[in-house]
Amino acid sequence: QVQLVESGGGLVQAGGSLRLSCAASRRTFRIYAAGWFRQAPGREREFVAAISWNGDTTYYADSVKGRFTISRDNAKNTVFLQMDSLKPEDTAVYYCAADNSLVAATESTSYNYWGQGTQVTVSS
Repeated sequence: QVQLVESGGGLVQAGGSLRLSCAASRRTFRIYAAGWFRQAPGREREFVAAISWNGDTTYYADSVKGRFTISRDNAKNTVFLQMDSLKPEDTAVYYCAADNSLVAATESTSYNYWGQGTQVTVSS
């Protein structure tokens, strides 16, 4: 079992930046694929970004491509989501997810472990 804890959310003005972190409780996380998803009020959870176990492969939703960057530090069992040029439509609860697969995936059903989420609010 792996526990995931997100941090770094908050309130920011449009055009600003935030950096989310996802810390895992076990060293085995370093061989897990990881991803970020988000859910806005009244909407379904949607894919944001994913990264393979070694960081060589990344995927992004079209809506965040060029603005968000996913990365990881396996020595610290942590995955990051750097969010730049934020827009009001990025407002959502952001969730970190992980799976004991080496390959990154864009579907939420591919992930077995989830964090509790962190709120990101972008004001216009």
